[in-house]
Amino acid sequence: MQTNQINSTLSGSIQEGIAAPYDFQVMDVIKEAWQRTSGLKGSVLGAGALIFVALIAISFASMLVLDLFSAIDEGLLSVITTLISGILSLLSYPFFAGIIMMGLHRAIDAPVSYKMAFSYFSYTLPIIIASLCISVLVTLGFLLLIIPGIYLSIAYMFTLPLIIDKNMDFWQAMETSRRAASQHWFKLFFTAALMVIIYLVSVIPLGLGLIWSIPMFIALQGVLYRRIFGIDAV
Repeated sequence: MQTNQINSTLSGSIQEGIAAPYDFQVMDVIKEAWQRTSGLKGSVLGAGALIFVALIAISFASMLVLDLFSAIDEGLLSVITTLISGILSLLSYPFFAGIIMMGLHRAIDAPVSYKMAFSYFSYTLPIIIASLCISVLVTLGFLLLIIPGIYLSIAYMFTLPLIIDKNMDFWQAMETSRRAASQHWFKLFFTAALMVIIYLVSVIPLGLGLIWSIPMFIALQGVLYRRIFGIDAV
């Protein structure tokens, strides 16, 4: 674990599956995330572009294959198309988890490469199960007067890196993330809200600002994760 350059007060720890008490200032983590965007942009954007092209190519190929079966009922075709879209969405989760891990590596000045997006296929099953569970619970939360959905969307934000970094199963990672986030939920919420504002502003100049805001979002997750749990898988 390469934490020699990180002040111990800025690196959290995890004990028996529960994050130790921690604290942070919103602007401190925002500023650090911005600083750590340098050295992260190329890897994050390169990996994102490769994943996008691959998923589009697979989707296009699937549509070409379906076009060969013109006799398929239109309703059935619609179901198959929806199923393919769902499968592609599920397949994207391990790639996204790999990109999140770039942020963790950058948070402790460890080497970062676009190849990391393709390095965690061994965690595909727990990542997909966790992502499905989170999607269902957050959706139900939004249906129940919205506030529970907002709470859960913040509470589960560290689930995927916990699965990889701490080698947790999907439910243990979800609960660990929720319990840790609940210690300072409002600070995490305002940090996320500020990042969303930065993201929206970055879209205004023809989307050029996304070159910085997307890597900054990944760096922010890494910085927060390090401060709350500490980082092991490096």
